[in-house]
Amino acid sequence: MIKYQGKILSIGPLVEDFKQAGILVFFGENAPEELIEFSIIHDACELKKPLAAGDMVSINNVKFKILAVGDVANTNLANLGHLILKFNGDHIARLPGDVNLEAKPVPEILVGTEIKIEET
Repeated sequence: MIKYQGKILSIGPLVEDFKQAGILVFFGENAPEELIEFSIIHDACELKKPLAAGDMVSINNVKFKILAVGDVANTNLANLGHLILKFNGDHIARLPGDVNLEAKPVPEILVGTEIKIEET
């Protein structure tokens, strides 16, 4: 089951710096102006079911297993299209908005890239 999906509309100029640190920050189209420079803006859609450890994130068909979901990550995604993906391999979300993934290289992000989160 697909829990969430969207397409990237724009990429802030500081996204590459965050990517080098293993972090991707997503926001829907209504992102606050002060956050756009380090955010990936996407056409946010409905969160059909809460994200959970074990789900798979697919970015341009490259898959990453979710290891941990912070306490407010699902609320942020549902209300703002806000998602913080950390490719750190941690099984504990240290910040409430974090979604931790396998420690694998961060994929290339381009306008038009699709992101999908599926239940496994």
